[in-house]
Amino acid sequence: MNIPFLDGWRRRHDAARGGAAHGTADWDPEGLAELLSECELLRAQAESAGVALDDGPSSLEALDQLQPRWRGDEELQSWLGNDAGLYLGTVLVRTVGGAAWQIRSDGQPVVRLAGGREVDVVETGHAWAEDGAPELSQVYAELSEN
Repeated sequence: MNIPFLDGWRRRHDAARGGAAHGTADWDPEGLAELLSECELLRAQAESAGVALDDGPSSLEALDQLQPRWRGDEELQSWLGNDAGLYLGTVLVRTVGGAAWQIRSDGQPVVRLAGGREVDVVETGHAWAEDGAPELSQVYAELSEN
């Protein structure tokens, strides 16, 4: 799934570099991580439920406990799935050594682990928003061991 706001960011970024398309190796990793960590909808939903998101693994456990009130609204569920995946990726990148954001050629943000494994965290976020499974904390636990 393509993340629409990344298209605008990529166009601005490429224009600033002379108009040519560039791979993620040319992108500022900190700027990309900051952009992908915003997750405004997820943070608002969590805050309204009394859950503080501190970009750490324990906050993933708290998210797993949220009541899925969004499941009746497909648009909200889709946006929340994006945010949940990006938040999972944020926690991985900030806490797992060697984990880093990558943008695939199709525009999809993924997390590349130190061993080279590429994880489509947005796909995982959508599954979590739709079904509650896999739990975000469980995915984190499995990925942080590798």
